[in-house]
Amino acid sequence: MRLDDALRATVANLPRIWREGWGAILLGFGVWSARPFVGHELWGWGWAAAAIAATLLLTGALARLAISADTAEAKRQGLGPKGLQLTRVEARLLGAGLLCGVFLAMILSVASLLLLAVFGGAGLDTEAIRLGEWGRVGPIWKLSLLTLLTGFCLFAVIALTARLSLFAPATVARAHMVSLNSMALTRGVFWTFLAGSIVTAGPKIGLLILSGAGLLQGGLGWIVWAGVLNAVQAPLTMAYLGVVYRRIELRPL
Repeated sequence: MRLDDALRATVANLPRIWREGWGAILLGFGVWSARPFVGHELWGWGWAAAAIAATLLLTGALARLAISADTAEAKRQGLGPKGLQLTRVEARLLGAGLLCGVFLAMILSVASLLLLAVFGGAGLDTEAIRLGEWGRVGPIWKLSLLTLLTGFCLFAVIALTARLSLFAPATVARAHMVSLNSMALTRGVFWTFLAGSIVTAGPKIGLLILSGAGLLQGGLGWIVWAGVLNAVQAPLTMAYLGVVYRRIELRPL
């Protein structure tokens, strides 16, 4: 799989995804952008249920469009008017997503405990860390090893997340729940696939940079996040995953 070809195909598929799935995109944006104006307790639980449903609708619509050669094929896969549908496919996506989420949470917990144990036993000067006096924190070789270990753990989590991300197009295309076994799909193309995943994550990375700079705060910042994630990041990511999935499924054994 060539990365440049996959990215060009991703961009080429975006107009059709936006045109045929705008209803699900608009619903997702509306529900998620309403969060700052929703209270707690019963209203909060109601919003959470609506957000899950809207996300499932959006994921199902985008996945159908991404794995299909045209709109007619997407409709045979169960695509509703403007991407609004709630079927057994969405239920399968929910189940597969929960399994992948639980697995990633377990991996993240193990990595966090490992880092806490290593940092706790490294004998670093915690007072120097608190004061920001990094020259007194500890020997440079020890800090280098800890930095290397931290980077390895972060990469492991990112790599696992990327390898699991094909669960949505695979679940829709195969008409059954595909969760942890989706990791096998990237065998032989992982590094190319990971590079494309990083490139297509550009909108989200931009939001993180703006948030870190303090430019996206409060209710307005939340609405900007909701708009970019639902209208740009989600279609872009799913378009790329659909291109990769189709090429993986069609490659010779």
